[in-house]
Formats: sequence, structure tokens, C-alpha cells
Amino acid sequence: MIRYAKPTKVDEALALLGEDRWRILAGGTDFYPAQGAKPFRDNILDINGLADLRGVEETDECWRIGARTTWTDIVRLPLPPAFDALKSAAREVGSVQIQNVASIAGNLCNASPAADGVPALLALDADVELRSAKAIRHLPLDAFILGNRRTALQPGEMVTAIRVPKRSAVGSSAFVKLGARRYLVISIAMTAARLVVENGVVAEAAIAVGSCSAVARRLAGVETVLRGHRIDEGLADAVLSAPIDELSPIADVRGSAEYREQAAREIVARAVRAAIGVDQDKVAA
Repeated sequence: MIRYAKPTKVDEALALLGEDRWRILAGGTDFYPAQGAKPFRDNILDINGLADLRGVEETDECWRIGARTTWTDIVRLPLPPAFDALKSAAREVGSVQIQNVASIAGNLCNASPAADGVPALLALDADVELRSAKAIRHLPLDAFILGNRRTALQPGEMVTAIRVPKRSAVGSSAFVKLGARRYLVISIAMTAARLVVENGVVAEAAIAVGSCSAVARRLAGVETVLRGHRIDEGLADAVLSAPIDELSPIADVRGSAEYREQAAREIVARAVRAAIGVDQDKVAA
């Protein structure tokens, strides 16, 4: 017999997860399309009644984003400029109707290589809070998403929050997405860049690219090249020539592997310049 439950308390939800196997229903924007016309065969745990899991809280150590926080919430909340890339990514998650109900944790748990929120969260050094009835653990985002549709979520666990450490919520950021059209599109490549500039020099750099490997990746080679570089005309050229060994682009109907690699370099350069305030219309010049 298939069970359906809609708890109103997190502890109640965790108790249910500890006693049986459930499919978790959050916003439902991936859940229902994946189900299609197939009959339901799994227990359904609807977490849309868990008000405690929605919203953003600032603590002394971190910014804590509740698992049920929607992309519209992210866009509207007053957050530091370091979150601008995440806000821009939020505006790219499907239509406005999707953004109104889709949750940030659902985007991560779906674990698509093209998940719009992942590069911006990687650039913020985010980690994932996982809770069960017995324990709480935290995993860096790059240790949580293991591959295409695969995560480190264990039986009995659910994502309750995403945390951004205060030390990473600094600087300015930008998000650039390349698709076959302007709106409602799965990305060919996308990137988030977060930079801290001091006295005209890049003091800190965090660069992440999605849709160019099985999981989104931070680009350590690009970050190394950027650190210590002056904000000048040579910045974009330095990015374009930096190593991007972390990427392993695939070829599909949206683009070849070679195209993705070249596109990734270009949009990283655009995101870097946008993050430091250069008009993107002038970036390609």
C-alpha cells in the first residue's frame, strides 16, 4: 500500500524517513515530469508543509538557506553582492512560475549537470546540511553531488539547508549562461565568478562551470591565474589562456565537446569582467 504524508514539523518528517522508504516531494517541478504517466509505486513524503525549511538566516558563521527556499525567494531577499551570481542563476531556472515553487535543495538533489544553481553555490563554497532522525552532517557541495542524478544522500536523510560561510560571502559575483535561445533553455555551458578586489588587484577568485562535465566544477587553474592579477585589459586574456583541466565536456544535441570547451573559456572571461563591473555588451570586443 502506497503511503502519502505531509508533515508540518521537521522532526516528524525525519521520523517518517527513518521508518520507511519515501520519495521526497518539494516544489514538484522535477518530480512530476520525471513521473510522467507511470503509476506511483513509492511512498510520497510531501515536505511543502515544513515552514521551518523556507527562508534565509544570517548567523555569526554563515548564511543559512532553508531547503525549501524558492528561487523567487532568493531573487527578492536582501543578500550581499557575493550572492548576485546566485540571484542571476535563480532568474534562469525555468519560467517565473517554476521559480515561484522550485526549491534550491530540489535543484541540488536532482543533480543534473545543467542545474543552474550549482556553479554559483560552488563559487560561494557552500555546503549541504543533511539530517536524519539520528544525526546531522554537513558535506561540501562538491562532495554531495556525485554525478549525473547521483548524490551522497543516504537512506533516512533529507537536505534541510545549504550553508554559505561568512568568509566566502564577500566580493562581487556574476553568472553567465549560454543556451540555444534566451529563455527557458537548458544550458550548453554556464559559469559563476566571484572576485574580491583590493587596491586594483584580484585578492580572491572563485570560478565554477556547469554543463561541461558530469558535475559542475571549480576551475582551480583559472583561480590561480586570477589571484594577484591587476584589474586591467590583460585580465580577460589571462582567463582565456588559463588551464581548465577540470572540465570534461560531453557532446550532445546542444553542442560538441570542442564547442563547449571554447564556450566555457569565453563565458568565464565574460563572468569575470561582469563581476568587476565591466559592461557585458563590451566584453566580446
